[in-house]
This record gives sequence, C-alpha cells and structure tokens, in this order.
Amino acid sequence: MSKLFLKIDQLRTHLETGKKVVKAVEDVSLEINRGETFCLVGESGSGKSITALSIMKLLPASIASHPSGSIELMDENPISILDVKEDDMRDIRGSRIAMIFQEPMNSLNPVYTIGEQIIEALQIHQPELSDQQARIKAISALDDVQIPNPEQRIDEYPHRLSGGQRQRVMIAMALACEPELLIADEPTTALDVTVQAEILSLMKDLQRRNNMSILFITHDFGVVAQMAHKLAVMQLGKIVEQGEVQTVLKNPQHNYTKQLLAALPENLKQQHRADIQAEIKQSQAEQRDRDLIKIENLKVYFPIKKGVFRHTVDHVRAVDDVSLTIKQGEIMALVGESGCGKTTLGRALLRLEDTTEGAFYYNQHELTQLSQKQVKPYRQELQFIFQDPMSSLNPRLNIATTLIEPMKVHGIGNNKHERIVLAEQALEQVQLKPEFLWRYPHEFSGGQRQRIGIARSLVLNPKFIVCDEVTSALDVSVQAEILDILLKLRKDFGLTLLFITHNISVVEYISDKIAVMYKGKIVEKGDTDQVTSSPQHEYTKQLLAAVPRLH
Repeated sequence: MSKLFLKIDQLRTHLETGKKVVKAVEDVSLEINRGETFCLVGESGSGKSITALSIMKLLPASIASHPSGSIELMDENPISILDVKEDDMRDIRGSRIAMIFQEPMNSLNPVYTIGEQIIEALQIHQPELSDQQARIKAISALDDVQIPNPEQRIDEYPHRLSGGQRQRVMIAMALACEPELLIADEPTTALDVTVQAEILSLMKDLQRRNNMSILFITHDFGVVAQMAHKLAVMQLGKIVEQGEVQTVLKNPQHNYTKQLLAALPENLKQQHRADIQAEIKQSQAEQRDRDLIKIENLKVYFPIKKGVFRHTVDHVRAVDDVSLTIKQGEIMALVGESGCGKTTLGRALLRLEDTTEGAFYYNQHELTQLSQKQVKPYRQELQFIFQDPMSSLNPRLNIATTLIEPMKVHGIGNNKHERIVLAEQALEQVQLKPEFLWRYPHEFSGGQRQRIGIARSLVLNPKFIVCDEVTSALDVSVQAEILDILLKLRKDFGLTLLFITHNISVVEYISDKIAVMYKGKIVEKGDTDQVTSSPQHEYTKQLLAAVPRLH
C-alpha cells in the first residue's frame, strides 16, 4: 500500500456570488501521508476551510466549481474525488475521510441526544450493525475521547455538555467509523488552554493507535509546533510556503509567514512593551500610586431552585470571596478556564450582575449598595468590551448610531454634528476610517467589529474598561493589532483595564499584574513576570504547562 494517502494538485475552487466570482482557492498543491499530521495555517479568509470542504465535496454545487486541478485518494487505483458521484462520495465521507467542524454546537443537532447522532452515523456506514451493537460502539467511541460516564452521557442532549465535551463528541462521531483521514477545522479555537491540551493529546493518541492521517486547520502556531509533521501557509487562496514544520517555523522564507510569526504575543518585541510601560510609569507616576479599583470580599451567588415551590436548595458560587486592587493606569489580567467566574466578576464590577456580599470601590466610591439610578452617573467612566462583538452590536443600527446613542444618553456633545465628529475621532483612535460610520456590523470582519466595540467604549471617555476575551477568536495578526491599540490607548489616556482571558501568551505581553481564578476564587496574584516565571499555586502551574509554545 502506498505511503501517500491524499494528493491535491493545482486545485482551484471558485465560488459564484451573484455576478461575482470569488477565487477562494488558487493552484493549491499538497500531499498527506498515512499516519501524518499536515497543518494548514493562515488568517480568516485565506481559503483553509474551503480547501477542506473541497476535499469533502461539501460545497454547494450551485455556487462552487473547480476549473482545474485534482484531489486524489492514493489507493492501488487512485480515486479522483472531484469525479466521484454523490452516492459514492457518501460512502467515502465518514468511513474514509471524516471532518470535525469549528463550532460543535452548530454541528450537533440540539433535538437529538449525542448517542442518537453517533449511532446514526455508524449505521449509515455500517448498516449490518444492530441497534444494540451500534449503541455499544457509540459508548466505546465516547470512552475513547474520555467523556466521563459514557454509559449515562450517551443519552444527554448537546446543551447539557461543556464546550470541551461537545468538541470531544464531535471527535467521537468523526472517529466512530475509523476513517483514514481526519480533517480538523479549528477544533480548539474557543477552548480553554487545559481543555485544548487534552483534545490535542487525545487526537495524537488516536492517531498513533489507528495510523490515521490528520489535516489540521488552525491559525495558532503553538498548536502547529505541537501537532504537525508538515506545514503549509495559506494567503488569499494560495499556499505561499510549505515544508517540514520545524524548518518553516525556525527559518521562514516568505514575508507573510514571517509576519504571522512576528505577530505572536511571545514574539512581539518585548522592548517595545517595556518602552511603553516606562513612558506610562514616568508620565503617571503620581496616579499609579492611587488605587482606582478596590474589590473587598466580593461574592456573587446564583440560587439553585428545585421542587414544585422552587425552594432554594443550594447556590452556584460564581464569585466566592474575591479581593483585588487595581491601580490607576494599570492593566490587570484575570486568567482562568471557562466557568471559573471571570466574566461574572467583570459584570458585577459594572453592576450588570447583582452582588451577594462584599464591596466594590471605584475611585473611593462604594458602588455595590447604590441603586441602578444612582449608578448611572458612573457608567460613563466604567465600560465593558464584550467577547463577541457581532452579538453585542445591533445589526439594525449603522456604526454612527451605535456610537452616537451612548454619547446622547450621557450628555456628551451639544448636537448630532458634534457627536459625529467625536465618533469619527473614536474610529481613528482604533485605526478605522471615518467613512465606516455609515456601514452596518455585517459589513466588517471580526477584527474590525472588535475595534468598533472598543470605539463604542472610548466615545464616553472612560477611566476603567473590562475587556472580556476580546482577542480569543481573532487571527494572530489581528490579535496583535488589537493588543497594540489597547496599549496605545492606555498610554495616551491613562486607561485602567481588567483584561479577562485564558490566553497566557497574551497575558505575558499586555498585563502588569495577573490574578488567577479557579472555581470562583483568586488562587494566585502578583506581577505578571513573577507569576508566569515562578508560579506558586498548582492550578497556575497546570495552566502554564498547558500552553502550546513554539519552542
């Protein structure tokens, strides 16, 4: 049997949108051997996912075409994927080539249990299996991906599982029919660093056991260094560089590859960061000695109600006795896994969640005891940048209205014309063109929408901003731009930031102090350099050990 499993030669994939033709993939060639992991890297829109969907023949025939090129399974008699009829392609999908999609909640049917969905896939490709045999095999697949209590969890619905568990279910479904090639499209992008480490370890283990090939699509070079044998870098539908992973990472030849690597937080110029922070310390020496934010024994509990009369039987301790101090002009990173209470704490500081006990002082004013009406004057100075800008921007309002409305509420600007001028200035501060004011959210990329979210906070001249996972779903180069914008705004306006994230590399680049949160409690805090270089708590050590690094 040939060592080579999949060969793509000069593939072109064009998509028709109205009268326009988008050349999504242009002259792409690559080869994947059996038992090998091939990583496809590039920014959003580079053509990575379209290449994968072309291999699976999942693009709608009404809009997709392949003017030239070939995709072949290298059997004794090579099979041309582009020429295979749909009925035959159904046999190849799942049994020979399987795919894990980026967002498991969108890929799993919410009205069927996870067991029903895995069993359906099994019986399509192995119709000889009885219902009982298929169920046993589905339980075994869940056990392989380390889902706890698979005999019970097989009857759960997707919404009852965590993000990491749903991703494991997708892997179980893809691997249940023992495919020869697994295509993984950004399978760890939105996962916590420890869950990501578990998923990557699991995939490598399953690959070793089954001699399976993997096409791994990602924009995370740390993951590439950990997973790949070979690497191809895509830009604007073309592969601009490919080769052995260590060769490309240590000695990149193409300028685009060099730019991507240079944009990684661990490779961003530390001297540049040091210079910015030195300027801040010099210009705000007096202010930085003053506590702007003080949190004392803050608790946020959510009641668990049961029974006919909905009696409270227990509480979810989302934030449990947290105390923190943030100085004027300081960036405090709040780090921890999903569900640890980071976002709840951030929302509680801005009175978007009610507190159970404790106190929160802003500029020596205690806010937790104030009514919503009494809090309103402080909202101008206390702002929140949300994780998903598309969900937080009203799709029916253009950007001008989005930026002007908060100014009008807080009495900033004497008339609409003045507010438009201020809105244009806010866009320029986040490196967007003033004419973008008249566009709608759907007309922007993810990175541009995140900049608009930052601009919406800036128009109110805030003193303190909670940034909730603002770079978690962004490409590495866009992430670098957002981080530099935040650092520049801190320098220019003396902003104080609470930066919520699970990305340790970002923390090391942007923050002065770090607080590590676990199960509602702060388990370790201190200067960023000190905590990341010499962690004391076991949980902090686990977080740092799980971070995929280039070196």
